[in-house]
Amino acid sequence: MRRITRITTVGIASAALALSATACGKSSSDGGSGTDSKAAKAAIAYDIGGRGDQSFNDAAYAGLKKAEDDLGVKGAEAEPSSGEGDADKVQRLTSLARAGNNPVIGVGFAYAPAIKKVAAQFPKTTFGIIDDTSVTGENVANLVFNEEQGSYLAGVAAAKASKSGTVGFIGGVEVPLIKKFEAGYVQGVKDTNPKAKVLTQYLTQPPNFDGFAKPDLGKAAAQGQLDKGADVIYAAAGLAGSGAIEAASKAGKWSIGVDSDQYNQAGLAAYKDSILTSVTKDVSDSVYNLIKSVKDGKPQTGEVRYGLATDGVGLSDSNPKYKEMTDLIAAVNKAKQDIIDGKITVKTAP
Repeated sequence: MRRITRITTVGIASAALALSATACGKSSSDGGSGTDSKAAKAAIAYDIGGRGDQSFNDAAYAGLKKAEDDLGVKGAEAEPSSGEGDADKVQRLTSLARAGNNPVIGVGFAYAPAIKKVAAQFPKTTFGIIDDTSVTGENVANLVFNEEQGSYLAGVAAAKASKSGTVGFIGGVEVPLIKKFEAGYVQGVKDTNPKAKVLTQYLTQPPNFDGFAKPDLGKAAAQGQLDKGADVIYAAAGLAGSGAIEAASKAGKWSIGVDSDQYNQAGLAAYKDSILTSVTKDVSDSVYNLIKSVKDGKPQTGEVRYGLATDGVGLSDSNPKYKEMTDLIAAVNKAKQDIIDGKITVKTAP
């Protein structure tokens, strides 16, 4: 899903990527690690909202940056354009592959049709796609997560933290991936407090993906839920989720972040005291691990799943106020172990 304030840009744009930027979004390439033209190169193509979304895309960037720092890889980035279609994504991925990047990683399920087409044209290049298993191939790695498990824990936390007995869920766009977040969250709330009320709202319907990109939509939806008595709001909405966090903070209520530990995001510093916790997805390590596997000559392919048992998803505890809630923490820890032990099976659809 899916702005830390824009982190320092990765470097100077290469000529090849600069050409593609005019047609399909901004692109940049980094030579900051001191590597030469023969250095291993890796690229990520961002999802809606781009780098600086304080959530999903920034987590992917962190993995690329780690690969630059630790592995000496030369990283490249490509930004999406507003209202783009599959043809724009095909052009973007093609440009990145032609520039010698390996792997090329599409951040988000929206890249599935483009990766299906481009991966077949570049069989010696590994393509990664985050949050999708629909496109497969000998040179495709599907980096996926048990979002419903982390969201279940968020539901437990929300039910324990709520004083009104009413909590909220905001989904960016009503697609199967985000329904996983909803399903786990609602189940966690209800298993913890069967009498609790969960307000659910989606910001947009596909093919309109503004629900991942416009904070004002998240802010308005959160305000509506606050007006109905919600005192904890969980938004799985990318950049739009920052609006929900703002609204909850200004109302003196709790919010729950998503994808990254949003308590620590610089762009949300003004609201961090109200961010109870965040459902984290180890997008950063998934990107780093894929890049490392290619560099080591043993590229990952097929489904690579990150779940609760391997800390691929989880809840952050950066907020000191969260750490003071001993009953809440005990309930979350118990639920986590029960999921790992198979005592709780978390739904993947509402």
